Amino acid sequence: MNIDKECFFRELTIRICSSLDITKALHSCFLFLKDIVPVDKLVLITYESKIGTINIEAVADYKNGYTKDIKIPIPKELQHELETLEGLQRVRYIKDLSKDPFIYAIADILGFMDLQAIVTRFILEGRYIGAFVIVLKNHIENFTNYLELFEYINEPVAIALNNCKQFKEMLMLKDALAEERNYFRNELKKANKIELIGADFGLKNVMERVNQVARLTSPVLIYGETGTGKEIISQIIHNLSPRSEGPFIKLNCGAIPDTLIDSELFGHEKGAFTGAISQKKGRFERADKGTIFLDEISELPPNAQVRLLRVLQEKEFERVGGTYPIKVDVRIISATNRDLNELVKKGLFREDLFFRLNVFPIHIPPLRERKGDIPALVHHFIIKKFKEMALPEIPVLEKGAIEMLLEYDWPGNVRELENVVERAIILSRGRPIDFKDIIKVGNDTKEQQYGFNINAFPTLEEVEKEHIIKALKAAKGRVEGKEGAANLLGINPGTLRHRMRKLSIPFGRKASYPE
Repeated sequence: MNIDKECFFRELTIRICSSLDITKALHSCFLFLKDIVPVDKLVLITYESKIGTINIEAVADYKNGYTKDIKIPIPKELQHELETLEGLQRVRYIKDLSKDPFIYAIADILGFMDLQAIVTRFILEGRYIGAFVIVLKNHIENFTNYLELFEYINEPVAIALNNCKQFKEMLMLKDALAEERNYFRNELKKANKIELIGADFGLKNVMERVNQVARLTSPVLIYGETGTGKEIISQIIHNLSPRSEGPFIKLNCGAIPDTLIDSELFGHEKGAFTGAISQKKGRFERADKGTIFLDEISELPPNAQVRLLRVLQEKEFERVGGTYPIKVDVRIISATNRDLNELVKKGLFREDLFFRLNVFPIHIPPLRERKGDIPALVHHFIIKKFKEMALPEIPVLEKGAIEMLLEYDWPGNVRELENVVERAIILSRGRPIDFKDIIKVGNDTKEQQYGFNINAFPTLEEVEKEHIIKALKAAKGRVEGKEGAANLLGINPGTLRHRMRKLSIPFGRKASYPE
């Protein structure tokens, strides 16, 4: 035998480290060794000290490499030898396998009892981790030279074997994590299963529209008064779509200050602005391969409208402070309780963005237009509150209670109905539920216990507009500064201007606010 040790070391190291798939790496080693020794097959084994077994990890022959994953218990004496390394031979030649019970057990499983073998044991950081079994077709002369050669490769093969074990453990953990994730995802779906009351009655047309568009990727714009269930409809669209396994990310555009909306939607880089101490993913990035629901889309400030338009057109955006585009695959569902067409005419909402969002509009009727759903909704809310409040028994309704609810016009829609049911349950104190002390229905007016006329009461926008105008008058028309209206109201000047535009309150040179 005339083999250069350096070349042998280099070539075998390259091959054993060529792939984390140990079957491929082992087969590559076999193809190299067959020209050096009369090899029949290579067997790679690992040692599991915790359970006292030797594992047959992989086998390679002329055709290919393949896994076995067979565990063989070993006697206590051999365990002691492997643990302490006392008298452990690194490399040995076994001419008669029957004289080594342990190797013979492996040979019996793999079918090479009549052959011979060179066994190379690997030690890494003072621990026995496994071995190479080089199965030989026939006897080799001067085998001591081969033993020296195989002892020379201990370190690289030991490292590769250890990496293989760690990679295998990582794959097992990954599979276990995926299984656990799927389990919890299914459990979450069960817990969050949406029951749409009125799907066969008052919301039948809505559900027909939902079923038409759910399996597509087209943007959806949901119109409806506050409390009609726009978010629930958006969640149903997502659940019925091919993206149901992906994320469903929600954002109320009216709840985020103008100065933070870009960061919330598109994320920011570290140091992009004061307080940006780390990189942050925005809602669009988190919604990749899923759905984003933008509630109160009419409240989106002009700058954010431009960036949203780009996402719709180009399917990409940049984080605040970023320098490179991020591609996303996101379905956009938006919702509003305002007439976007009117806002477009007033210049408060971009026309091109409106056309992009309004591909498939869905209008949710208010509760006053689908009063036939009220009995089912009341029953649903009673059961829901019974569970949430851990009541001893399910509350029952007073005779005539439903009729009273049917006479009311429900300006707050389903959300108001749920609150009324909860309040009635609290006030009932175990007696049958009635709504006499909560809703009073007269001939021409509908009053709540607070004593005001619902129909004559100003809307929130009317109250807000009047309050802002009072602040502007007190500030003599100034928006910014210590004596400005924004400071009086305790809000950011940019936010105030946005609210003024939304409420059609003039500012700047056109405005005049005498004291």
